[in-house]
Amino acid sequence: MSAIGQSYVIIGAGVVGLTTALELKQRRPLAKITILAREIPGDSAPTYASAWAGANWISSATDNGPQEEWDRITYLMFEQLSQTHPECGIEKMDLKSIYNDDISKVNILSEHTGKIWYDSLVGGIRHFEHGQLPEGARFGFEISTFVINVQKYLPWLQAKLTMVGVEIHRAIIDDISDIPKRFPSVSAIFNCTGLGAFSLGGVEDTNVYPAKGQIYLVEAPLGGIPKMSFRSGERLGSNSTHVFPRGRDGGVILGGCRFNGDWSENFDPEIGEGIKKRCCALVPELGKPEDLRILKQGVGLRPSRKGGARIEKERKNGTTVIHNYGAGGAGYQASW
Repeated sequence: MSAIGQSYVIIGAGVVGLTTALELKQRRPLAKITILAREIPGDSAPTYASAWAGANWISSATDNGPQEEWDRITYLMFEQLSQTHPECGIEKMDLKSIYNDDISKVNILSEHTGKIWYDSLVGGIRHFEHGQLPEGARFGFEISTFVINVQKYLPWLQAKLTMVGVEIHRAIIDDISDIPKRFPSVSAIFNCTGLGAFSLGGVEDTNVYPAKGQIYLVEAPLGGIPKMSFRSGERLGSNSTHVFPRGRDGGVILGGCRFNGDWSENFDPEIGEGIKKRCCALVPELGKPEDLRILKQGVGLRPSRKGGARIEKERKNGTTVIHNYGAGGAGYQASW
């Protein structure tokens, strides 16, 4: 089939679905591409995790393989976008990471190499001396990376897609087999449904589970916050603390927590109070917890998966289906 006759359908309009569509259009400029999604940029449902992300680039990959490569490609793309499209919401910013246990115990070292794989990619990891660490911390470092204001970046991706003729339609898809019925000439279906892959008919991946998180968006202090900060017992701990300024004018994201398998969409005020206290202790510039000016609070259900993200092509009833879901909290940093 010639490129001009090709037709693709992408299910899902989170950061993975939108980025997949943009990359596909660049590779197949003459093809017709349609996105079908229950939520689209501007929505704020907890299951639309992309809207609740911090977000930034700090790789949690340790496989010494494809996951690290996805993150590497995305870092380089973010670097390019931050320079050529500053309006997209991606900004270079330093990140300070503090850990409460030894480096060998916090799941950040790559398999087989025993090193933090992205050292050279980010221009060098700057390790803290013991005297520079806060009480209770065992080690820490600082890197040059990127913060993403998702309230700018998602609409920017959507606008770019509209400019190149990609159609985005709000739709509820009960079964993946419904797509060929609606689009008989579809060349391939891209399944970017995230958490939806758990219940999507024809997929129903029981390895998919939510990793519930809670965040606050607060007003930035007058002096601003020049860098991101993160503290945890391990890279993906249940009570990690993070403070991520959303660029120069997007407020500050405070988090976090991680409750695997928790489908509740309710915001827990008690957990929220703990988040505020930990964030203010980590970044004193925020002031006192009771003085924070909260602009927004919410819950995001990260689309996680046992065994990691599913990137796989298969044939279903004569139709090519390409699965791209299950990145958990790494959706942005592995999106390209």
